Amino acid sequence: MSKALTVIKENASNPKVWVIAIGVTVAGVLILSETKRRRRNSQLIGPEDFGAFIQRFLILPFPQPPPPAVRQPLTGVTFAVKDIFDVKDYVTGFGNPDWKKTHEAAEKTAVAVTALLKNGATCVGKTAMDELAFGITGENTHYGTPINPQNPLYIPGGSSSGSAVAVASELVDFALGTDTVGGVRIPAAFCGILGFRPSHGVISTIGVLPNSQSLDTVGFFTRDPSLLRQVGHVLLQLNAMEPKRARSFVFADDAFQLYVVPNLKTTNVVSKVIENLSGYQPPKHINVGQYITSNVPSLKKFHEQSTKQQTPASCLKALSSVMCPSLPFRHEFKTNYEEWVKSVKPRLGRGICNLVLEAVNSTYENLKSLYKVKSEMRVAFQNLLKNDGILVIPTVAEFPLKLKAIKGYSEEFCDRAFALSSIASMSGCCQVTIPLGKHNGFPVAISFISCHGTDKFLLDTVLDMYSSLQEQASIASNYAPSPDTHGNMETSELLKEKGNAAFKGKQWNKAVKYYTEAIKLNDENATYFCNRAATYLELGCFQEAEEDCTRAMLLDIKNVKAYLRRGTARESLMRYKEAAEDFKHALVLEPRNKVANLAEQRLKKLMIRKLMS
Repeated sequence: MSKALTVIKENASNPKVWVIAIGVTVAGVLILSETKRRRRNSQLIGPEDFGAFIQRFLILPFPQPPPPAVRQPLTGVTFAVKDIFDVKDYVTGFGNPDWKKTHEAAEKTAVAVTALLKNGATCVGKTAMDELAFGITGENTHYGTPINPQNPLYIPGGSSSGSAVAVASELVDFALGTDTVGGVRIPAAFCGILGFRPSHGVISTIGVLPNSQSLDTVGFFTRDPSLLRQVGHVLLQLNAMEPKRARSFVFADDAFQLYVVPNLKTTNVVSKVIENLSGYQPPKHINVGQYITSNVPSLKKFHEQSTKQQTPASCLKALSSVMCPSLPFRHEFKTNYEEWVKSVKPRLGRGICNLVLEAVNSTYENLKSLYKVKSEMRVAFQNLLKNDGILVIPTVAEFPLKLKAIKGYSEEFCDRAFALSSIASMSGCCQVTIPLGKHNGFPVAISFISCHGTDKFLLDTVLDMYSSLQEQASIASNYAPSPDTHGNMETSELLKEKGNAAFKGKQWNKAVKYYTEAIKLNDENATYFCNRAATYLELGCFQEAEEDCTRAMLLDIKNVKAYLRRGTARESLMRYKEAAEDFKHALVLEPRNKVANLAEQRLKKLMIRKLMS
């Protein structure tokens, strides 16, 4: 029996006690009702919001200055923030319920959020994220995974998943996220929107929970390049000036070899736009992996000991290893959160648990070398791009994975993702993800990178080119190549022999030309495709080599060379399991093949070492 009822029973004849008791009871009911209402408002938002929000609220902008002052630039614009930003009177959840239970509400609002409110924007809530900002898939065991509006059965990307989904589903005009190793760029690519990672250190991270301070940045998502530029000007505290046209583009050919989308829908699109706009120089081409190898000597320490043959992708792989969540750069995460993890023993989701525990339980060596890599990368890209250059790369290597795919936490998936995101993360450069239509139903995304401190230049360039890029992307999507024609068999054989002679003379480009002409005349000869694949391998064009080998196998399922060469191409693309399968198949066809045997053993050792690391 409650105390109120006990008092009433003992003093039933006293009317004053009745009045007091009734008042207390009514007040209690009202308080309980208000408490339940507040709890309901702070619960997870349902599927109608694509699962993007952890918490909904409304924070109005600062008062507008009185006329005749100009209105604030973000007036009438709504935004959301990743649940890693402090908002006064709300607990910053960090994507984990145990973190939220063990921390108090923030006493101040993050500097970046305050800047947006001062400039007229309205904040409408906090968004979902990977636990402790430690993943790149966007999946969260505790709060659910935000639904990718472009492909609902596939991951949205992370770690700023909710912010990307909120923008892509048009729930807000823009959203804040954080980008350490791709937390803004990757979900922007998977959700088909614009995503900006600024130069390291140029936007305040005060009031933002850190992951690795040496890499952390405050980034943002939009659907519109004009708003992207406006938000950038506010956060970067830039003065509005006439946009500056980019004068020099550099295509990272080896990076595009990692991408599953054909060049027709990526580099060709950008090249067409550059041709049609005034003030742009013809693009240059570079093997960015080789450039880094030559200009970042400290990175050599992080190449795998077993990697004797240098490939265009090997340096990017070594660069990505410096940042991988289970490797040395996470010593900063350990410094920040080791005490909390070991004392609280939080419940952590699938995949994330092992990464976090490995980070906090490991010892780290070569830290000076790691920081030296960053310094050398900064200088190398300053020399490459100067103040008017833009490096063009694919944002991601592959399409988003299906939800709850074990591959999402595999070493291979991380290697391929970090090989591309590591360039800006380790150099401190600014990078923007730009959507370019679709391929096979998935968003296509490329990135522009400019050197540290040229953020305004990059934002202005995107605004200048965006509409033309979308127009050319639409044309590329509708393009249907004409079918190859059959020609004289003797002529095609002659072209093949010329190609063989050029190959022996190490005239790779000439050999490709001859083999291509032979294929145009006769596209049912497996040898032509297989020989061209061998030439592509010499040129470092691994994606083209893989495609040619696959075509050769369709024509001749017992073509051992095709399996060997495709295995080599896939290994260079860091798709080790698929490469191992090709070498294994070659051994089935030819059990004593030494190349296949050595390759299979090498890959087995590599995959075992990765599992044990």
